[in-house]
Amino acid sequence: SKRKLAKDGVISISPYEPGKPIEEVSRELGIPEADIIKMASNENPLGASPLGIQAIKDCAENVFLYPDGDCYYLKRDLAEILGVKPENLLMGNGSNDVLQIIADTFIKPEDEVIYSRHAFVVYTLVTKIADAKAVVTEMKDYTHDLSAMADAITDMTKVIFIANPNNPTGTMVTAEEVEKFMNRVPEDVIVVFDEAYYEYVTRDDYPQTLKYVHDGRNVIVCRTFSKIYGLAGLRVGYGIAKPDLVEVMNKVRQPFNVSMVAQVAARASLKDKDHVERSIKVNAEGKQYLYNELEKIGINYVPSEANFILIHLDRPGPQVMKELLKYGVIVRPLVGYELPNSIRVTIGTREQNEQFITCLKTVLGK
Repeated sequence: SKRKLAKDGVISISPYEPGKPIEEVSRELGIPEADIIKMASNENPLGASPLGIQAIKDCAENVFLYPDGDCYYLKRDLAEILGVKPENLLMGNGSNDVLQIIADTFIKPEDEVIYSRHAFVVYTLVTKIADAKAVVTEMKDYTHDLSAMADAITDMTKVIFIANPNNPTGTMVTAEEVEKFMNRVPEDVIVVFDEAYYEYVTRDDYPQTLKYVHDGRNVIVCRTFSKIYGLAGLRVGYGIAKPDLVEVMNKVRQPFNVSMVAQVAARASLKDKDHVERSIKVNAEGKQYLYNELEKIGINYVPSEANFILIHLDRPGPQVMKELLKYGVIVRPLVGYELPNSIRVTIGTREQNEQFITCLKTVLGK
């Protein structure tokens, strides 16, 4: 009999479903690209920072050169802002790359990996690629149940993934919950706090996880330039951890994983405080508008700390997605997240939010 070439874990993976690109919807439906709004992938509706865009233009003629494999200047800028040292930083081709590097560096087939049901789907992917055992805990009110996660720890536990705020539910765990949880986690278990939406959180009880890194715990905090900084198309993210963890992950990291263009755009975007503040403001206003409109038409949603909202419907999400597509509105169905009757909607500009609500009412007959 012929042997299977791929690993068992890989064969069992359901492919990641990205939000449909605007070009594809335009092609399929014959709608002009300008009339399509993409509210499926949690991108910044204001776009990238003008400073970032200028930096991209300025470096265009140097792209024949390999990038700085150490991200020397970007690391220094970040270290200063975060109050860490450059040797605390691992740079990634998006924070997804950091998650894969963590798995490739630390997770062996006999290890157990803990994450929640309805948590970011990449945790499942990296665990299966590593052929390790996934231990999936139930959520409480669409929020990570940290005490259930702590209860699930065994001698075989290697990594625990906690997205905070979580994608696609938009919920967060508090500083107090995290402190109790960390008191129960053995020293030799790696806790990954995936904080891709960190900049959007306004609550006072959001955990300051860098303190665990400073305390020398086996904690890796992941952040990204894809969301509030508007550089999703360039892929640049980073992990923050103690130097000995970073050192070993750097052995696994591809030598030129962050492009030259991504590095210069990220550095310039860090200087654009106005863009970040505007993005936070537009998100807060848009969130409130969407809450009000959804309540008026009697639609359930999960209050969000991020730049998207999980919306519950009384019919399959993919069906609603296809209906909305006809009006040029792209949203994300969540069948892959075991939420078959829900969609995730990115908070857009005022115009985009209004268009979404109008089309949703039409589609649902409200």
